[in-house]
Amino acid sequence: MPVPENIIDEVSSILLIDSLATNRHVSSDMTSQEAMIALNMLEKVGPITVRRLLEKFASPEKILAASQQSLLRIPGVGADTAASIARWETQIDLKKELSHCKSFGCHIVTQLDLTYPSALRNIYDPPIVLYVRGSLEERDQTSIALVGSRMTTHYGRETTRKLAYQLGMAGVTVVSGGARGIDSSAHQGALSAKGRTICVLGNGINITYPSENRELFEQVSSNGAVITQFPFNRQADRQTFPIRNRIIAGMTLGTAVVEANVNSGALITANMANDYGRLVFAVPGPIHSPRSKGCHQLIKNGAKLCESVDDILTEFEYLFPAANPLEQSASAIPLSDSEQTLYDMIRQEDIHVDELVRMSGLTISTVSVALLQLEMKRLIKQRPGNHYCASTEFNP
Repeated sequence: MPVPENIIDEVSSILLIDSLATNRHVSSDMTSQEAMIALNMLEKVGPITVRRLLEKFASPEKILAASQQSLLRIPGVGADTAASIARWETQIDLKKELSHCKSFGCHIVTQLDLTYPSALRNIYDPPIVLYVRGSLEERDQTSIALVGSRMTTHYGRETTRKLAYQLGMAGVTVVSGGARGIDSSAHQGALSAKGRTICVLGNGINITYPSENRELFEQVSSNGAVITQFPFNRQADRQTFPIRNRIIAGMTLGTAVVEANVNSGALITANMANDYGRLVFAVPGPIHSPRSKGCHQLIKNGAKLCESVDDILTEFEYLFPAANPLEQSASAIPLSDSEQTLYDMIRQEDIHVDELVRMSGLTISTVSVALLQLEMKRLIKQRPGNHYCASTEFNP
């Protein structure tokens, strides 16, 4: 039976419109990076959708140039998403975003760039782009996440600083989320070791949250990077933090939770790390402390108990043997005057903290700080009853 002419005309019109729609939105000088940035700015477009679209259209420029009808043919792309992409120029201001980036002093890497973290690229839903203030380096592939509660204790903060310091000394990049509490302590510990640290934000890179961490973020960007997947001016909310957490889990070899209650977002990060096939560590705490309940739950569920940095380093020592602090000599580690005084005393014999105060003539607060620093540098160990002894790592 011959096809009626009116139907042929209708089909031809649709095909003509579809053909004319293609390439109508994208200028010939748009780069792949710019196209990826534009796709990332569209709220209805996520990384899984972009992956499906790239499989069909081969390049991000062609995605933006595609007609709404051709976009709808891609499995998982609904009408709202297709319409958003087809009308992308009315949805976002790409030139303004690029201008913001230049004036703010950051740069953007995409999944197509060699500097994009390789471990992150391999997860199920890698960010389309990363805004970076600072630098991402190849050595950051050897990285560990240290995360935990915002509402933390002195024990949690000091344990985190110690672990981060020792990881930094070992050449491991410390990754965390820049929040109050454990996250901030993780960045501070790595910085005190002059190591690299990366802060992953749950908002636009031009927004400092929490506001008191402005100086800390500046230090991090000078000794690593502050990164986010969110465009400029995107405020943090309940949705953005879990999205941020998957980046922390996805770009690291493992995640260590130092202190967290059972409802902490840190457990989300740990569960994501487990889903990605990465190792999960948990630091035990007082059995009556609600801040330790989440860590104990992780240990019960199979996380590796972490009592010291050795529990982490031994899992990955094949990756960075030359950087392992066990291979350093004590004489190569810089010490302050108070640290040197106390270390010389402790090397001779096991000694009580009160005796250290009396013999050194230093104040209790000075002694406490110096002892913590010596522990972080792995030169001494605390024994029961506030006694201190030299570490066998440097004193066989």
